[in-house]
Amino acid sequence: MKYLLDTHTFLWFMTDAPELSQGARDIIESESEEAYINIASIWEIAIKVSSGKLELDFPFDELEEELRLNQIWVLGITFQHMVQVATLPFHHRDPFDRLIIAQSLVESMPIIGVDAVFDAYGVTRLW
Repeated sequence: MKYLLDTHTFLWFMTDAPELSQGARDIIESESEEAYINIASIWEIAIKVSSGKLELDFPFDELEEELRLNQIWVLGITFQHMVQVATLPFHHRDPFDRLIIAQSLVESMPIIGVDAVFDAYGVTRLW
């Protein structure tokens, strides 16, 4: 099965943060499951790194290799994802999270994340 990681889920996984649930960790590390992060989450991380709001344990330019090593795949943005974003009610106002929600709905991928506001959109959210 394919799963879509919320940005914080990915960051907590990469830093071995105690906030990451064991269930989330098990899915991400499972060889029989596929974990994805959307390209906008990479963009969000880049913005936070460049503004000094986030420090990674490795240089940002090594993120692609870290993704590969951890077998986390990047999900691109399609026009259909944007169509879905345009139809979403405004339960959530964060544009990065709205894209994750839209991709989850279009691609039928459960989201691995802690944000319970996602549930208002009818997505499958695991934590």
